[in-house]
This record gives sequence, structure tokens and C-alpha cells, in this order.
Amino acid sequence: MLIAIPLFDRFAALDAVGPYQVLVQLPDATTVFVAERPGEVTDHTGALTLRAGAALADLPHPDLIVVPGGPGQADHMGDSALRDWLIAAEQSSTWTTAVCTGSLILADAGLLDGRRATTNWMAMDVLAKLGATPVQERYVFDGKYATAAGVSAGIDMALALAGRIGGDELAQRRQLGIEYDPQPPHNAGSPTTAPPEIVAALRADSRFALA
Repeated sequence: MLIAIPLFDRFAALDAVGPYQVLVQLPDATTVFVAERPGEVTDHTGALTLRAGAALADLPHPDLIVVPGGPGQADHMGDSALRDWLIAAEQSSTWTTAVCTGSLILADAGLLDGRRATTNWMAMDVLAKLGATPVQERYVFDGKYATAAGVSAGIDMALALAGRIGGDELAQRRQLGIEYDPQPPHNAGSPTTAPPEIVAALRADSRFALA
């Protein structure tokens, strides 16, 4: 299985690295970070850089695609090398997935038309405008398409995907292997549980506030 995780300037690091940590050890799998050109790609903070080992053109037929989100996602709505690659590559993929606002890239490419999908909670309206059917869930499967909510939800989606690929025991081994046992100090990880003033503040600062 060839797993491709496309990178672009100002991606969200955990969107890419979270699923990578789960999927990289799947049996008989090769995981590759790809970009328009091989080389270093910097996340949205400007502090973390990952290296793309291959160009998009070098991997025309991946079996599994994981598209991260992040502020740089906006640069790949409409004509872009990543959008063109996704439209071509997903025709032969077994799984096409996205994390956070990576779902908007898939939707803009027409790959989620009429499909149930999720994204960052602040971008749900944008997802609907792009033709998908938004679902407020941690992750959503619709056929071969899987999407995750904001950032950390990519780990959950990847574990669910590992289970569908290799069975529940394999997924449980991966979960224990990374000791994924979330016990956050605050019950503020969802707009339905976070204090209203926190929700309002994040929404006001969101790049989707005027979307």
C-alpha cells in the first residue's frame, strides 16, 4: 500500500503528522510526504518544517491519500497543482481522506459532492457551500472517502481507517503503540462543551468569520 500525504506551505502540522504516526506502520505500507516539488515545506506557524520526499507527479497512483488542512489550504481552492493531482489520483485510490480544512480542498475539487463529510467546526458552512453534506462528527466515512474534524481528529480517523484496512486488532495495537488515551484537563474540545465566551472568541478570530 502506497500512502501519500501531500504538504503545502502553511499546512497544520498535526493534520499531517497525527495520521502519519498511525498509518506509517501498517503492514506492507510505504508512507510518503509529497509536495508540488520535493524539499522542505513549512507549517502555518513558521516554526516546523517537514521534508517532502517526492513530487506530486512522482506518485500518480497512491492507494491512500491523506490531505491535511491549515491556513495554506486557501491557496489550493481553484486551480492548483494539488487540486489537479487529487482529481487524477483519486480515480485509482482505494481511500481518499482529509483532516480539518483539508476537506475543503477535496470538496472544492468536486470529490465530496453530495457526500457526508466533516471539517473544522468553524468551516462547516463553507463545506456545505462546496457541495458536501456536513456532519458534526469526529470523523465520517462515505464510501472510500473519509474526513476528520479539526486537527487532532485526524488521529481518530486514521485509527478507524487502520481498522478497516487491517482489522480491529491491528488498530488497537496501533492505538496502544502510540498510547492514544486522551484525558484533557478541560472539557473544551468541542463547541458544544466549551464555554460560550471561548467559542465566541475563536469564532471571531477565525479566518472563516466572514466566509
